[in-house]
Amino acid sequence: MGHHLDALVDAAATGDGISLDGFTVSRSDDGFRLETPESTLNGLTEGGLREALADYDDYATNWYFWSEVVGESSPQRRAFLRWVEGASVDAGGDDGGDADDTENDGDAPSVPERYDDLRDGVCREWGQLLVTVTVDDHGERSYELRHADEVDADRDELDPYREPLAARQLATYDEKGRYRPLKTGNNLAGGWVFPDLDARDLVETVETFYPASVPNWYRERRGELDVAHWADAIGRQTGMYSVVKTWNRGDGHEHVNWVAEACCDDSQCVKRREWQYDDDTDLDVDGGDGAFPCREPCSVVIAASRKWTRLEGEETQTYEFELTPSEKEQVEDIIEAVADDRTDAIREADVYEGANRYRARFLRAKLFDDEGNLGGIPTDASDDE
Repeated sequence: MGHHLDALVDAAATGDGISLDGFTVSRSDDGFRLETPESTLNGLTEGGLREALADYDDYATNWYFWSEVVGESSPQRRAFLRWVEGASVDAGGDDGGDADDTENDGDAPSVPERYDDLRDGVCREWGQLLVTVTVDDHGERSYELRHADEVDADRDELDPYREPLAARQLATYDEKGRYRPLKTGNNLAGGWVFPDLDARDLVETVETFYPASVPNWYRERRGELDVAHWADAIGRQTGMYSVVKTWNRGDGHEHVNWVAEACCDDSQCVKRREWQYDDDTDLDVDGGDGAFPCREPCSVVIAASRKWTRLEGEETQTYEFELTPSEKEQVEDIIEAVADDRTDAIREADVYEGANRYRARFLRAKLFDDEGNLGGIPTDASDDE
């Protein structure tokens, strides 16, 4: 690790020396001082320091990676990479190793403990992504990225990619080949792997899959996340989407709870919803457990709300249908299956499932007339004319 030592000794000989993750090396008139949580050495010559550092290789290469390879040019990238491998991450941006880290409960492992874990591979989930970081004998990190559901898949069975921008195409369609309008939707297709990314390319790839997820996560840690609540987001809609403003009629915010339950549940989006109805009014629906925050209603929520605004503006009518108890339960089963995207999992032969295709077809044959009206009853009175 010659270049590591040269850089470390040069840095330690200037100013206040170096300090990171409990590892400190500084120079005074009495020589060099080397300190770790386990021991302290004083009065070292440069040659003595180099010799002593051979016993602290993990500390030395850890300092070199974070100070010389990653550096300070992108605090959010540095913070994310430290979070990935379980190092302490200060909410204020100073990764000195003694800061309170909510992700690690202020109890990050020591450098030797972390290196032992890194040699076997440390895994972190980020939405539907699984990041695995390993360290070699020279302290150099290598990052693998794959779908979190394929944690146990043999790498040779997955399609390899190496360019971060390849993630753009992988994130475009779901496993059924359908376009994904919401990049943080919980329907990312698998079958791929980025087997050997460096630190910079890892963050770029993650950001291609989930745009702005790392910056927003970082801003949230620093207490700087600018959240735009429902009332603010809806208030600035113009053009065709301005109709959503009319949904807020001074009669509470139950409708926004319905929106959040429909669109923002963990089963639908990997973000953690931080926006509420307004600054003073929280929604009743849980925001989810995602690793990174959602700071405002997204375009999918706004587009869906435009349709719901028009639907909810209709006057109610009374319709009377006769259903057996089993038929009522079947209608409920069909709605549940469609809402939870389970229809493809219901086998054709499984006629005990209410949302089974043959049972649904039987219900349609029995209850729909030739014009497709349930119970033979037109939806609007004008349909009788």
